[in-house]
Amino acid sequence: MRARDIMTKTVKIANATTPVHKIAEAMVRHRISAIPIVDRNRNVIGIVSEADLLRRTESGTDRRRTPWLAFLMDPRTQAREYAKSRGREARDVMTRTVISIKPDTDVAAVADLMEKSAVKRLPVVDARNRLVGIVTRRDLIAAVARKPGKLKRSTDAQISAALRERIRANMRMGESLINFAVTKGRVELSGLVPSEEERDAVRVMAETTPGVRAVSDAIRVLPRTFASI
Repeated sequence: MRARDIMTKTVKIANATTPVHKIAEAMVRHRISAIPIVDRNRNVIGIVSEADLLRRTESGTDRRRTPWLAFLMDPRTQAREYAKSRGREARDVMTRTVISIKPDTDVAAVADLMEKSAVKRLPVVDARNRLVGIVTRRDLIAAVARKPGKLKRSTDAQISAALRERIRANMRMGESLINFAVTKGRVELSGLVPSEEERDAVRVMAETTPGVRAVSDAIRVLPRTFASI
């Protein structure tokens, strides 16, 4: 699945001179947490999010430092805070460093980037860096909520081979202490693993292997004294 498959294509946008109160109104009206700021060519030049409007004089949440603390602050940081709390236009409050993705970016890479960069949304831009959509955490969750597709038909031998490869690739102990049997698409798990987490992982591997209809989990967890060896 790619970004184009889950992105929101109709994106509320603003320009650098859009009044801050208009942006706030749009965020409240449309129940969105951020608005990309674009130039006349629809290139993303910034983004205004809830975090950018958190410290504002209108709401009485602007930072109020003692003269001594203000004196010790970096002048650039102090100036930036002043503009963000009192500025009237998008250019005064927007975050200028914007991380964007392409429409063909894999959703796994999208999730990785959101997690690594600690952001909640990523603008999607085309080859000319023009805004074509936006992917939010909610879009990723919506993808999870979609109904699974039609169950793929696989033979028991194909299921066994696929599950064996998953266990070999993802489990530290490999297949040495994990056993399973496949009968008419039903998987019976048995054996030993060092922890409950690894037991859950093996079960999920079985449940998500194409063609599996049901899973019976009889795997046991090793006592701590053995698991730590």
